[in-house]
Amino acid sequence: MRDGENIRQVAELGVDWIGMIFWPKSPRNVTMIPSHAGIIPDRGNLSPLTSHLSPLRVGVFVDEMAQNIITRVVNYQLDLVQLHGHETPTLIRNLRRTLADIRPVKFIKAISVGSREDIATYKDYEDCVDYFLFDTKCQTVGGSGNQFDWSVLDAYDGDLPFLLSGGIGPDDAERVKAFHHPKCIGIDLNSKFEVEPGLKDVGKLKSFLERVKR
Repeated sequence: MRDGENIRQVAELGVDWIGMIFWPKSPRNVTMIPSHAGIIPDRGNLSPLTSHLSPLRVGVFVDEMAQNIITRVVNYQLDLVQLHGHETPTLIRNLRRTLADIRPVKFIKAISVGSREDIATYKDYEDCVDYFLFDTKCQTVGGSGNQFDWSVLDAYDGDLPFLLSGGIGPDDAERVKAFHHPKCIGIDLNSKFEVEPGLKDVGKLKSFLERVKR
């Protein structure tokens, strides 16, 4: 997300995390200066009923230089860093060490899934990140709107929690409710809930969340 008012509206729905993509090739790339654009909602500007539920801020990066990630963590007050490229465990460890004294964040590593065998990639990262995100393998870097076969996640036997991603849309509420894995802590909602890249349809999100929580 990258529109301040849209972020405030979505935050009022009680979502847990809000993502901002910092990848120049993405149509959702955030290029605005946060203090000028008002992209970061002041927690005090949320309603009294939801201000304590203000979502955490996730920055999404693809094979980005460490210094650029650090700069955006500070400027956008990020709480989590999601790495969606071919980042090495060494890079992640160095980033964590550097940010520990600046603004401690948690790390998410996205794993592209096309088959059961792809799940095993997590083993390279389980000692340096806090969460995994399993997304649909595609020619682009996420945001394809396509789903993968969720049953292959039976192959995930790691200890870290994960997010389910990849083309989840307004018609998938029942399918989401039927999916069970002891380490799944949430779902990633993106392209199928957009009016245009980077701008969420608040009505669709509200309706979907209500159905999932029933």
